[in-house]
Parts: sequence; C-alpha cells; structure tokens
Amino acid sequence: MSRVHNYFAGPAALPLPALEQAQKELLDWAGTGMSVMETSHRSKEYSEVHGEAINLLKELLGLGEEYKVLFCTGGASMQFAMAPLNLLRPGDSADYILTGSWAKKAYQEAKLIGQARVAASTESEKFARLPRPDEMNFDPRAKYVHLTSNNTIYGSQWREFPDTKGIPIVADMSSDLLWRPFDIKSFGLIYAGAQKNLGPAGVTIVILRQDLLEQSREDLPTMLRYRTFWDNDSLANTPPVFCIYMVRNVLRWIKDTGGLVEMERRNLEKGALLYRAIDESGFYRCPVEPGSRSVMNACFRLPTEELDQKFVSEAKKAGFIGLKGYRTMGGIRVSMYNAVGPDSIRALVAFMQDFREENQ
Repeated sequence: MSRVHNYFAGPAALPLPALEQAQKELLDWAGTGMSVMETSHRSKEYSEVHGEAINLLKELLGLGEEYKVLFCTGGASMQFAMAPLNLLRPGDSADYILTGSWAKKAYQEAKLIGQARVAASTESEKFARLPRPDEMNFDPRAKYVHLTSNNTIYGSQWREFPDTKGIPIVADMSSDLLWRPFDIKSFGLIYAGAQKNLGPAGVTIVILRQDLLEQSREDLPTMLRYRTFWDNDSLANTPPVFCIYMVRNVLRWIKDTGGLVEMERRNLEKGALLYRAIDESGFYRCPVEPGSRSVMNACFRLPTEELDQKFVSEAKKAGFIGLKGYRTMGGIRVSMYNAVGPDSIRALVAFMQDFREENQ
C-alpha cells in the first residue's frame, strides 16, 4: 500500500492509527460480531463510544461543567442558521466579523433570521489580513459576536481572539479546532464540521455554554433547538454513529500523541517550514499578511496561472494530492491539519524547491 501526501481542505487527511483501528474493527467491533454502523445507538457498546468521544473532547479542551458537547448534523452551514435561530429573539442583534467567505455566509444567514451587523470586515482588501483591534466596533447590546477562527479559502487565522468586552463569542472552528490549546472562557458557542481536523464528514461538533442554552428559544422545530441535543445527550434521534466513532479514534490519537501542546508544536513547525520556503524563494508568493497567516491552510501563487496548473499537475504525479486552490481563488492551497505530519511538509518543500529550479 502506498499512501499519498493528502492536502485536501475537507474531507481531509485522517491520522493513520485512527483509520487502522477502524479497519481492524470494521466487521467485528468491540466483540459484537458487527460493525459499529450496524449497532443500535441505544446499545451499551455504542454508548461507551459516544461518552468517550465527549469526555476526550472535554479533557483536551479543559471544558468545565458549564459546557456541554453536542453532536449535530448539517455541517457548519447548518450552524450558520441554528446559532441565530436559537440565540436571537425578536429585537435582538448580533455582531459579525467578516474575514472570508464562510464568515460572510454565516452573516448572510443570520440576516435572514434576525438583526445582524458587521462589526469589522477586511473584504475591501480581499481578506488578505484579519481586522486590527482598533477596527472592530462592537455593539454592547449584541447578544453575541460571531467569528470564523480559520479561513480555509483565503488562508488567514486568528492567533489572538478579539476582546469583545464580555459579549459571548460564537465561533466557527471547523478547520482549526484542536490545533492548539486556548482559553475557552470568552466563548459561548463553538461549532465545527468534523471533516477537516476532527474526523469524517457527517457530524458537527457543537460546544455550548449553559448560560447561552438558558437564553435559547424554545419555539423552534424540535431538531433545530439546542435544548433538544442538550437534554438528550445528542441522542434524540439516531446520530451519525460511525462518524462519532471515528471522531473518538482521532481524539484518542491526539491524546496519545501528546495532546494539544504537541499539536501546536507540530503545527507551528509545519507552518514555519512552508512559509519560509515561500518567502525565501523569490518565486512563490503568499498574498496574506504574515501576522494573519494560517498554519492550517496556506495559500500561495506562482508567477503565472499556467505555472500554477503545472505545479498542481506535477505534484499530483509525485504523490502530493489536493493542492489546487479553492475554485473561486485559484493558485495553490496546502491544507496541513493535525493529521498531516511535519515530514509531509518537508517532502512538499523539497518538491517546491525542485520545481522552482526547473521552472524559474
């Protein structure tokens, strides 16, 4: 078997130990003589997986009793609507920080539901940087401030989260949850589609603080209420059991590898390797300001579009997959989530050097 270097932005690379465990247990999981996909979500065996996944996430993030982990579906796109549906009552307003396409989509969904205002935006600069503190104008009456922690399309990432003066932060962390430790106290709600840094597509992780739950609306369809997931331990209906099982496997790998401290060390090492190769080349160019650059999704261009295309084509032949930039952006994008190791980035940097020498 030959594994490629996988830089797809999502669904994305998964840790090999998590995949190998699933392979080993596919036909006979936990001694049941069945796959986890064939087992009742009410069974004792599945309940242990469900609970372990929740407890591992709480342990890795250091969550207190005021937070609860929920398993939802519909991806981050569903949460673009669920968050304002639950948290905004008639007359309420929320602030949105626009730093890329997904942040803008979340804002547009919120406007369909209630009052939403732009507290800061760098769209006029093609989202090449994050807003500075003096550019953020928060409404003290806002029920929450929404941000996207990492921008997969434009390649920017929050390293220091904004001071919202006590207003709860609602964050889409789909593409960088668990890349490092962080202080969660200012966050009232975090959501993340699993398919980038946590597991396979099909389950969405939601981390909700109790005070926001208590403020949530109850006059919503049952499966659109956070209360339904909270009160029923995400088991009000059949959850995506295999996806949650895989998330459990990934969380085990993160813990066994050294937890979030080790994830941060690895990720900073990868980012430094790649951005150094770009900046020192005189050939590759990253459009994102250095202080805003993502260590999850690095975007860059070559001198011409023809060379962009040639780079992607030749990289694929060499076993480097998923490097084509987002369809509206073009260029190159290297998605280097937790499961992509430093050795993979070293190999890519070596390819980049060879390609530059041959095409400069």
